[in-house]
Order: sequence, then C-alpha cells, then structure tokens
Amino acid sequence: MQYSPTPDVARRLSTDELRSSFLLTGLFVAGEVNLRITDLDRAVIGGAVPTSEPLLLTAPEALRAKYFNERRELGVLNIGGEGAVTVDGKRFALSARDALYAGRGSRDISFESADAAKPARFYLISYPAHAEHPTSMIRAADAQLNELGSMEKANRRRIARYIHAEGVRSSQLVMGVTVLEPGSVWNTMPAHTHSRR
Repeated sequence: MQYSPTPDVARRLSTDELRSSFLLTGLFVAGEVNLRITDLDRAVIGGAVPTSEPLLLTAPEALRAKYFNERRELGVLNIGGEGAVTVDGKRFALSARDALYAGRGSRDISFESADAAKPARFYLISYPAHAEHPTSMIRAADAQLNELGSMEKANRRRIARYIHAEGVRSSQLVMGVTVLEPGSVWNTMPAHTHSRR
C-alpha cells in the first residue's frame, strides 16, 4: 500500500522525502506484473512486461477479490514493443501508445509480447467501478488530441485522450498521454489537481 502525505505534510518534505512518498519505481520488470495499491481513491497502478510467456493479472490479497476486475475497471497503455492483451478469451493486439479499457466483471486478463527481445511494456491503472462498461481498444491514431501551451512558456504539449466522458466510457477511470514538444518542459506550477467528473 502506497500512502500519500497530506498537503500540509508534503509542503515540509525534502526532495528525497517527496520522491519516496510519491514516486513509484520498479513497475516495469521483464517477465513480471508489478502492482502498487494507493490510498488515493484506492487506485492500483502497475506495469506488466511479458517476455517469452504470457503474464496473468491476478488480484492481490489486499483487494479481497476473486479476480482483479471483480469490482474494478482497468486501463492499459502499451509503452513498449508490439504486444497483446487478452480479456476473457478475446485478444487485442496493441502497438506503442495503443490503449485498452477492460470493464468491471472482466475475469481473465493476460499480457503477451510479440517479440521477447523487444517486449511490450503495459502501463496499468485501475479504480473501483460502480457499473459495467464494455471492453474497448483505442488506437493511438484514434485518441482525441488537444494542443496546449506555448513555446514562449516552454510548455507546448499534445494531450491524447483515450478513456474519458466523450470517448471510451468508464465508471471513474480517465486515461490519456501527454507528449511535450521539443524545447518544452512539464509546467504545472502552481501544482494543482483536476476536479472529478
């Protein structure tokens, strides 16, 4: 379980303390599925890097579930080589930056790579779900694109939205990718959160 410090405590933390409180490491290990359960909205964040054998997503004991998506929904983004995700017997081939939504009730979820030497790297994000929505694949080319920022402020970026209210529907999961333009840096100062939908 990853616990987040309160905003008052976070203001007083050193750089090393901030890193140990918020940075999740060790998610992408060849041949493994690694998950971190957080106290923030009971999110589960993880990584799966299948090599020569497919990897099965199982429910950690802390979820108290028969299977991972018994009461949850899952977003999967491939950030590596060619691969596939199989959900309840249906196989979805995912290239780099393709995503998949697996709804509540999806029982059997597994990950595989097309080439063990250039494995897929699946980023996983999961939240509790109050309703069932269909499993859906989103190609990178089909994601809703927004361009924001400016070169003058060094924050020019493209946001690709995959799972959201006007795209693939979910209970509460929202998923997208931000790509910075050359010469830009991530600029979210002052630090902020987005309102829930």
